[in-house]
Amino acid sequence: MSQMPQQAAVSQCPSCAEPLESGDRFCGACGYDLSAVTAAPAPPRQEEGVDWPAARDSDGAGRPVPAHTPAEVPGTDSGGSPLPAAPREAADSGVRFDRAPQAGDYALQAPDPRQAPVSQEPASDGPVCVACRAGRVDDDGYCENCGHAQPRERDHMEREVGPVAAISDRGLRHHRNEDAFSVACTALPDGAPVTLAVVCDGVSSATRPDDASLAASRAAGATLLAALPRGTHPQQAMHEAIVAAAQAVNALAEEPATAREHSAHQNAPACTLVSAVVTGDLLVVGWVGDSRVYWVPLDRAAPPARLTEDDSWAAQMVAAGLMGEAEAYADERAHAITGWLGADAYELEPHTASFKPDRPGVVVVCTDGLWNYAESAAEMAAVVPEDAAARPLHGAQVLVGHALDGGGHDNVTVALLPFPAAPQGAGSA
Repeated sequence: MSQMPQQAAVSQCPSCAEPLESGDRFCGACGYDLSAVTAAPAPPRQEEGVDWPAARDSDGAGRPVPAHTPAEVPGTDSGGSPLPAAPREAADSGVRFDRAPQAGDYALQAPDPRQAPVSQEPASDGPVCVACRAGRVDDDGYCENCGHAQPRERDHMEREVGPVAAISDRGLRHHRNEDAFSVACTALPDGAPVTLAVVCDGVSSATRPDDASLAASRAAGATLLAALPRGTHPQQAMHEAIVAAAQAVNALAEEPATAREHSAHQNAPACTLVSAVVTGDLLVVGWVGDSRVYWVPLDRAAPPARLTEDDSWAAQMVAAGLMGEAEAYADERAHAITGWLGADAYELEPHTASFKPDRPGVVVVCTDGLWNYAESAAEMAAVVPEDAAARPLHGAQVLVGHALDGGGHDNVTVALLPFPAAPQGAGSA
């Protein structure tokens, strides 16, 4: 066994005076081989009356002793063979990261991330990434710069048309928003104002539920806007709107035979629908499924009310007298719907009803993503802001926020219509 040479315990590099740490074998700045530095002898013991000579810092002729460069220090490779002597001019060719760039330096292909600019100019064309604010969003919805997936347009939608407003939000648990809505205001043949709202909830267990809700809401809204100005009674117009919505959803299932062969396990697109039409003295509601309409008086002196009955397992149990409402809706089968729009629906049974409230109020049209957190009429009325009739969009924001604060387990969609309808001009969205 050979003995390792004793390394000198020095505090700075003999070549460049860079501070060293205990155990360093090479200088981190210039690469000097510290193993070549012999251990300094222990300082002589000072004895009284003895003058010890000073350390020699010259060659005896008054010239300072030169420090060796790393290239002048002999060394061996891993096999013990002597390393070839490097030319003098190559002594300073070691890699340094603390010096300014010089002519002849090789440019790296990728920039040093530590020196990358914090912000970049946004892309000149197309949408800009919401994460890095620099990259362009590709056709698949991902940023070409940072790869961040972009929020979809339907993740959160807000509309305000005259005195009616609606909001739809993806919620906190779903990967997409399968709800859709349509709100509008128009006029009857005599010029009386009328407002309407359609809210649809895609059936998650069906194929393309988001397409189904969007098709149904658009078809129903368009039918109401066409029928009401012609003088069709609002309740009859509501029935026609539901039928038109059902036909629009059924059409989504009409795919080529080859497509059905490759997706034989998929069922037809489906959704639920609830709608309200408000005139000067009449309130008409229509529905298929378990989305709801609530009536909330402005003065809160009269009790609020739920104006729809769910097409659901729980509602059937209560209607048949087999279970109480609290017990039925606590069952895990409570939200299994018994009516929906879709090609595989058992039978289309549009429900419509008309009311003549005796005082001003607010009509709440919503999916179960909201009423799950305010199920009874009293609970819903407690959440609706008192100024919801004057500020319907703000009121809808408060209601969506209530559902999200409660957990946001489902998509949340709500529309608010003040009663009676105020003249605001015609329009749609």
